[in-house]
Amino acid sequence: MKYDVVVVGGRVAGSVSSLFASKNDVDVLMIEKRPEIGVPLQCAEATSEVTFQTLGIKPSSKYIRSEIYGADIHSPDGNSFRMDPSNENGYILDRKLFDKSLAVESAKAGTEIMVKTTVKDLIIKDGKIKGVVAKHMGKTIEIEADMVIAADGIESNVARMAGLNSLWDVNDLCSCVQYKMAGIETDPNYMQFYFGNEIAPGGYVWIFPNENGVANVGIGVRSSKKTAYEYLNKFTSNLGGTPIEINVGGVPVSGNIEKTYADGLLVVGDAAGHVDPITGGGIHFATICAKIAGKVAANAIKNEDVSEKSLEVYEKSWKNEIERDIKRSLKYRKIMEKLSDNELNALARFMQKNEGKSISAKSLLGLAKESPSLFRVLKDII
Repeated sequence: MKYDVVVVGGRVAGSVSSLFASKNDVDVLMIEKRPEIGVPLQCAEATSEVTFQTLGIKPSSKYIRSEIYGADIHSPDGNSFRMDPSNENGYILDRKLFDKSLAVESAKAGTEIMVKTTVKDLIIKDGKIKGVVAKHMGKTIEIEADMVIAADGIESNVARMAGLNSLWDVNDLCSCVQYKMAGIETDPNYMQFYFGNEIAPGGYVWIFPNENGVANVGIGVRSSKKTAYEYLNKFTSNLGGTPIEINVGGVPVSGNIEKTYADGLLVVGDAAGHVDPITGGGIHFATICAKIAGKVAANAIKNEDVSEKSLEVYEKSWKNEIERDIKRSLKYRKIMEKLSDNELNALARFMQKNEGKSISAKSLLGLAKESPSLFRVLKDII
């Protein structure tokens, strides 16, 4: 078997990389270890308009479950304030259908797809990556390729096989559990976020509306004494809904890995740390970076130069697009996780008083009087 590009991973990052490589007239094979693309669900399913702008497509009712206009932020004492971003709306997806839809579009562009296929090793000749060794339906096969794109998630065995440091420390990961619950009463166009060291230490609880009284209710925690599952069950015990599905997973929230390219290799998506450190969301970042990866891979093939030096443009390009956002979110996350519940409550009251207003010097003075410690922490970012 011989291809120009082998993409390892069939979720968003893998399908988008394959799609844009195939659109640029190179032979692409996408490998997915699961027997079905999009399953199991490992995502809260929220994304922004940027995802569809990047893809150049309109959101489809086939996989859009609700349109999002903003979010309600809840403090530990029960207060809340509403955030209404004016620049763009968001969506809650059915990721199982969305991922399949992306794979279908990639296939239409010319990508071949192999499911239930696991990469066991890389083919390396003269120190250069020349394909993968995979196990498909119990049979070991060699698949030659001029380039490999690693879109295989936080486990990212492919990146490590290539000698890149893609290992995540336990403190780099957020442990997540999510129920899909029926019978949940929530605003159909606003996400709900709950913060507090007793509610979700180092993270938050979310309620994302789907449709017909169904919602995603999940939690992400870091450095916690109890499991995310225990915290989630405590939170949902008063909601009154009924779980109809449970999903678990880990999310890298400490920024990107040090290097995302090597001779004949690009790394994209969760495998590269293309995730917003404060929200844990990665769909729109993955889409942006995967589009770049697909195009860079195709150009490298056409130019017959897949050297590390020629592929450096990939990292420069995606950093130009999202690195500033990742660094800013990482800064905010580190600040937020240091706040006590009293400071979180004070912040919620401050935001509530200034809801819909620009932050003035007078309002900042009020924050300084009410909570001096919070003011000192936040004065440089509000």
